[in-house]
Amino acid sequence: MTKYRWQASALVLVTFMLGCNEFMVVGVLSDIAKSLSVTVATAGYLVTIFAIVYAVSTPIITILANRFDRYKTLMVLLVIFLIGNTWSGFTTSYGWFLVSRMLTAAVAGSIESLVILFANDIAPRSKRAMLISWIAAGFSIASVVGVPIGTAISTATSWHVAFHLISILSFLTVLVMAWLLPKDIKQVSGGIKDQLVLLKDKRIYLGAGLILCSAAAMYSYYTYIRPLLTTGLGFGTVALNWLLFAIGLVSIMGNQLSGTVAKRSGLKSMPKFYLINIVLLLLFPLAMSNSLTGFALLIVLTLIITVVNSPIQIHFLDVAEADYPQAILLASSLNAIFFNIGISAGSAVAALILANSDLKQLGLGGAAFDVLALIIVIVLNKTILKYQQAKINHEKD
Repeated sequence: MTKYRWQASALVLVTFMLGCNEFMVVGVLSDIAKSLSVTVATAGYLVTIFAIVYAVSTPIITILANRFDRYKTLMVLLVIFLIGNTWSGFTTSYGWFLVSRMLTAAVAGSIESLVILFANDIAPRSKRAMLISWIAAGFSIASVVGVPIGTAISTATSWHVAFHLISILSFLTVLVMAWLLPKDIKQVSGGIKDQLVLLKDKRIYLGAGLILCSAAAMYSYYTYIRPLLTTGLGFGTVALNWLLFAIGLVSIMGNQLSGTVAKRSGLKSMPKFYLINIVLLLLFPLAMSNSLTGFALLIVLTLIITVVNSPIQIHFLDVAEADYPQAILLASSLNAIFFNIGISAGSAVAALILANSDLKQLGLGGAAFDVLALIIVIVLNKTILKYQQAKINHEKD
């Protein structure tokens, strides 16, 4: 096994670790509520607050971290994450557990951004898109494998034990990263204003809008995936876990498809994917009338609705490398930041639809977001072409 493959595996291990920490709470929420003597609704705020802290802290820490050595910064953030997760495993009160979750949320996004940046640096250009897609797949693997195992351990023993196992995994990850990651990668530092200039570029803010709308389209229905499968399609609780497992496996395949698209055609081919998404989401009310067609529709959507992830991540990195090298760390965080904002928007629209209609209509909100995404990606591709032509003309002059 080559050094690059070891490094690539280590980077995927980091996102798997982050995914286990973030998602496992959902699976053991009832156990946490009972153990800490709070209601399930109160325990549910753990998920909401985690997402808010993640979205707010990621750009702040990322911008501030750019002035420090990249390797040392990642090591420090990983240690903070380890401390936060270990604290979660030992806490016996809701208040301190919430604080420990906020600590891990505060650094998780920046860790992911640095991991993507290391992937961009160590991967040969021909393998960069696939490595970034595998890093994204680390979260999907965590939801498919890590979270069910953590839930089973919590049920058999205690949710504390599940967190202790994540701490062991985190400790091993810190050791592996310290050993394998390059320590001498050249980087361009910049002040806050030097980095924020990135956000004024039309190619960047259009890309941010694209990922926001894409995430919102997905979470317009995925927020309620469990009631969709049970109440909507009539599947029993025994079948539910297997169906969620199948959806998780397909999401991993979707990440790999995203990497392939990024490698071959990038954002140029995205309009056709959005057109397919729009048609499928408009068919949502009809398909959800039957358990077979409804589940088939959910599987196809899972495969293609996040195809944009790798192409847009590569786009952000390429623009920053070429024109804003001092802001490349910020560029690597944009996907995660605006995806989380999109999750909030999609969830809000889904709640609004459910308040006035039923589960079958959820796809219509997603279709509206994908129409916006289609318009944005068409404008973005034209803008990219315009910038490329201007650069060619400048070089000729």
